[in-house]
Amino acid sequence: MMKPRVLVTRKLLPEALVYLKKHAALEGGKARRGLSRAELKEKIRDKEGLLSFLVDQIDREVMEAAPRLRIIANCAVGFDNIDIGEARRLGILVTNTPGVLTEATADLTWALILATARKIPQADRFTRKKRLKGWELDLFLGQDLSGKRLGIIGMGRIGQAVARRAQAFRMDVVYNDPRRLTLGEEKASGAAFLPLDELLRTSDIVSVHASLNPSTFHLLSADKLSLMKKEAILVNAARGPIVDEEALAEALARRDIWGAGLDVYEKEPEVHPRLLKLDNVVLLPHIGSATYETRLRMAMTAARNLILGLRGERPENLVA
Repeated sequence: MMKPRVLVTRKLLPEALVYLKKHAALEGGKARRGLSRAELKEKIRDKEGLLSFLVDQIDREVMEAAPRLRIIANCAVGFDNIDIGEARRLGILVTNTPGVLTEATADLTWALILATARKIPQADRFTRKKRLKGWELDLFLGQDLSGKRLGIIGMGRIGQAVARRAQAFRMDVVYNDPRRLTLGEEKASGAAFLPLDELLRTSDIVSVHASLNPSTFHLLSADKLSLMKKEAILVNAARGPIVDEEALAEALARRDIWGAGLDVYEKEPEVHPRLLKLDNVVLLPHIGSATYETRLRMAMTAARNLILGLRGERPENLVA
């Protein structure tokens, strides 16, 4: 029996490639550079399976170029890069990799919170430039976290994991989400529900963990950002377009909010040029889940989902 033909759009960890090669005729998976749209449409024509990443835009035109395609396994928890409605129309399965990156992304969120609140990157650059002349009372004064209010927008797995970590800082945690948590979930995460505007007005730290969809695009607009305290910090480790990046750059430049920590951007991989010039924002290159253990679990989960779908079995993480 011939192995099903599959395409991996960019570099995958070796362990996952070994697994895929046992079960499929594999193309790709080694190049760091992603495929251009034309290359993707050409290479996918004879493929039954596709292992994609968040940076791959899989829309109607791409899917219709692959008449044999049966499953798209996205190596990410999000799947806003895939036209889910079109996949359903064409009978193509779509899977993601939820759960496996929860703890790593929550850890990175806290790294961003701490780095922004305590000006860690600025202090590191200062020290490397040999500008340190000795201890000073007012050198790199940051903000306390203990006893402050943390507002979480999007209270799924990652949001709840971030909330649990806040208990170690004795923070008051509030959240906003279209689905209110059960009383048991609220107790476990130590969080109370608030309407979005009240959360923004009263929180010292606002951390974004919502999924990207039409209702959350530019959820944090100029008007919403204007509700935040001047001493507040905004952290986004979810999806860039949830925040109006131009409005955020303006708010930071005017010191209408104290600081921001970003792992994602509205037009990734581009970063708004005004953000690059500001000293009150910490910028990371989308590394929320970037531990070896987590990225390996993501890769293996995506690979297993792909093979299960090609075998006609139900994948573990089916979203369409």
